[in-house]
Amino acid sequence: MEEDIIMPIVFGVIGLVLVLKAFIIVREQTAYVIERFGKFNRIAHSGIGVIIPFIDRKAAVVNLRVQQLDVSIETKTLDDVFVNLQVSVQYNVGRQMVKEAYYSLDNPKNQIASYIFDDVRAEVPKLELDDVFAKKDDIAVAVMNNLANSMEKYGYKIVKALITDIDPDHKVKESMNRINAAKREKEAALEEAEAKKIRIVKEAEAEAESKRLSGEGIAQQRLEIVRGFKESVEDFKKSLDNVTHEEIMQFVLMTQYFDTIKDIGANSKNSSILMPHSPGGMRDFQDQIIKGTYVGNQLDEDINSDDD
Repeated sequence: MEEDIIMPIVFGVIGLVLVLKAFIIVREQTAYVIERFGKFNRIAHSGIGVIIPFIDRKAAVVNLRVQQLDVSIETKTLDDVFVNLQVSVQYNVGRQMVKEAYYSLDNPKNQIASYIFDDVRAEVPKLELDDVFAKKDDIAVAVMNNLANSMEKYGYKIVKALITDIDPDHKVKESMNRINAAKREKEAALEEAEAKKIRIVKEAEAEAESKRLSGEGIAQQRLEIVRGFKESVEDFKKSLDNVTHEEIMQFVLMTQYFDTIKDIGANSKNSSILMPHSPGGMRDFQDQIIKGTYVGNQLDEDINSDDD
């Protein structure tokens, strides 16, 4: 009796296990490589599938999503500078090329890295260090194109190649920083000198303009003084009949003399020194002015006669 009960249970469990093993569930962006007796049978894509237990087996799970491989490469530039480059390559397995991707390459990441090493070390030595920084996108495109052509037959699609870091030797970086700092100091010195030049020119122009206006003011002042003298002389002549020009001039000079003494005495901060001089010297002062005027007129006449 017990054997009649146990046997159906055993067969039922075995049947259930076989049924469960016959169904496979493949996740999205994933593919299963199915082999039958060790030979490739088919590719199972996302969803539910059926295999024959103990005859078919899941040989591998292939990731169809975009993956990234980071490779650090040391190489030398055209100007003999060693530099470390960080290259990031994004790739994926084509949905129709899963079989080739699985069976063609034994270690895909290492083999892709080998191609990257070869391409970078073929491109960078053609460029000087400054050009490596300036043309890193061109290097990445060259690596991508060469790698895409090489890996396409193996089922791998190269999506993007990026140069994410360029790291020269630390001594080279220090030299580059010093060169850049010296260049910026030179530019700053030039700008400072140009600003100083502009400031000096503007100050000179302002001083020249100031002197011009001051000269015009002095000239205008002298004209007004002369006009005032003329009016004073004419007033004296009208009011006094027997007054000569010399006496009028002496009076005017005396008036100016006392006005000057008054101005000097009224200013407590004045540093001028008044030499000893008597009011009677106004006659000598007048004679000197007349003599100087006469000599100046005589010189003008001599010069005009020479020109003729």
